[in-house]
Amino acid sequence: MGIKINEENGLIECSSNGIDDSQIHLDFPSVGATENIILASVLSNGKIVNVGNAAREPEIVDLCDFLIKMGAKIYGAGTSSVKIIGVKKLKIVSYNIMPDRIEAGTYLVATCMTKGDVKINNVNPEHLKPVLYKLEEAGAIIQTGKDFVSLKMMKRPNKLEIKTLPYPGFPTDMQAIFGSLLSISKGTSTIIENIFENRFKYTGELTRMGGKFKQEGNILVIDGKRRLIGTTVKSTDLRGGAALILAGLCAKGETRIENIEYILRGYDNIDKKLSKLGADIKLVKVKPE
Repeated sequence: MGIKINEENGLIECSSNGIDDSQIHLDFPSVGATENIILASVLSNGKIVNVGNAAREPEIVDLCDFLIKMGAKIYGAGTSSVKIIGVKKLKIVSYNIMPDRIEAGTYLVATCMTKGDVKINNVNPEHLKPVLYKLEEAGAIIQTGKDFVSLKMMKRPNKLEIKTLPYPGFPTDMQAIFGSLLSISKGTSTIIENIFENRFKYTGELTRMGGKFKQEGNILVIDGKRRLIGTTVKSTDLRGGAALILAGLCAKGETRIENIEYILRGYDNIDKKLSKLGADIKLVKVKPE
């Protein structure tokens, strides 16, 4: 694309005199790579950038819909081939972003783990298909409409086999959430993480709560326990932190989660929303020393 990149001392510096016509084929359909190429190309003033093996996640379609409303010329969003024709400028618009499918999936799993009953509005069930299929396989009773999902769970979850894949496969951002679910399931489950490395760090904290895990490369083997025990744990990342909250909801005793800044970055008012569903949860602000 004609962008000069200099990386040193942990910093990346990019500079350009203008974007060039480009043919790009991604080795892996990365969401971040696809989004950044699109963002870098929309103001390239007539230059054409073609992206092959592009990621197809709904969030990319939503980003492109937003940019198109601003005046960008983007074709093929949601497919593996995206074409961007640069424009000179974008205009100011008002735009409603799509519902957060990972947040919705997190609350569905929380309901599944606590044998609850919930209806989530303002959600697109089409974006959650692989998650809903696995929750049904786990034993949940699910109903969907145009913009809602309801779930009821009345028993201990069944064991599952999960493989994370690019969209429309099972989302990697739900992997830790389901790891928490499967820690209390019946039997032995497996999760194969095909997207990101080092995404099983949360299992060390769940082990402190009584979970039983064995990692073999990118494969996680989970022996489900009937019950977890509350204790003090630390959030290792955004989704891993959410997994700890879910574990705490069904654990015996009190669970205290530290490093919650990871969680708050991706879940708006998660404590208040769970409280409305009946959870005994509160956000504790520690005074600086």
